[in-house]
Amino acid sequence: MMKILKGDLIQLAQTGRFDIIVHGCNCFCSMGAGIAKLIRDNFPEAYQADLKTGMGEKEKLGTYSLAYIEKNGKIFTIVNGYTQYDFSGHGVLVDYDAVQKLFSRIKKNFATLRIAYPKIGAGLAKGDWDVISCIINKELQGEDHTLVEYVLFDS
Repeated sequence: MMKILKGDLIQLAQTGRFDIIVHGCNCFCSMGAGIAKLIRDNFPEAYQADLKTGMGEKEKLGTYSLAYIEKNGKIFTIVNGYTQYDFSGHGVLVDYDAVQKLFSRIKKNFATLRIAYPKIGAGLAKGDWDVISCIINKELQGEDHTLVEYVLFDS
């Protein structure tokens, strides 16, 4: 079952809390808004991995690119998950089938690791989190996976 943690996904990854962080991307290599932009700005390796994929290719839906990060003596992997085709437009942009395929691949390739993610597809992509969370729970059944709901704590 999905664990829920309030905090900053990027900061938690840098402290060694998770082995894998997954975030949703569009198929146009932009990483220009939301958590994708924060990841691009903090981990240029993740953006470089995204740029190595075919821009605008629908075949990317449900797949991912990877960046291995070593920061502050901690090592973790960023998964750029292709869960939406475009980054603008009316209506729901997230592709629920792509979310299912992505998390199926994550289970196959990262079983037994500590996996974390934001509300993929439920923010700027306008998806229904109830639908998405059910997909994630089904695909990651038996795995150690955590939803990190963004909260900025005062220092």
